[in-house]
Amino acid sequence: MKKAKLIIILILAILTGIIILQNLEPVDTKVLFITISMPRALFLALTWLVGLICGILIPLQWKLKK
Repeated sequence: MKKAKLIIILILAILTGIIILQNLEPVDTKVLFITISMPRALFLALTWLVGLICGILIPLQWKLKK
């Protein structure tokens, strides 16, 4: 079981590395009145992080209300 987890983690890490390497070109992102130029991989990572934080905080807030 531990070997299977290690293999899955390694495969996901390799796939993540490939995705990052394929998305290094800069993109312009408009946030309110500011235009930010950043690599697409960074933009994807930031978007993922915001989604992760929202996915953790919203159910946590619902549990605290109960």
